[in-house]
Amino acid sequence: MNEFLHMGGYAAYVWSAYGISLVILITNIILPIRREQALLHDIKKKLQREEHKS
Repeated sequence: MNEFLHMGGYAAYVWSAYGISLVILITNIILPIRREQALLHDIKKKLQREEHKS
């Protein structure tokens, strides 16, 4: 198991690549969700303003 984690001397490169990939994947999941929530919030605010005008 230790040899697997050591990756033949390339552990720093391999595990940092895994870490960067994980950060990118999580970012690609979270950012669109946050953008959608912000967009829906803006639409709701706009609809409320239009309702109060009429």
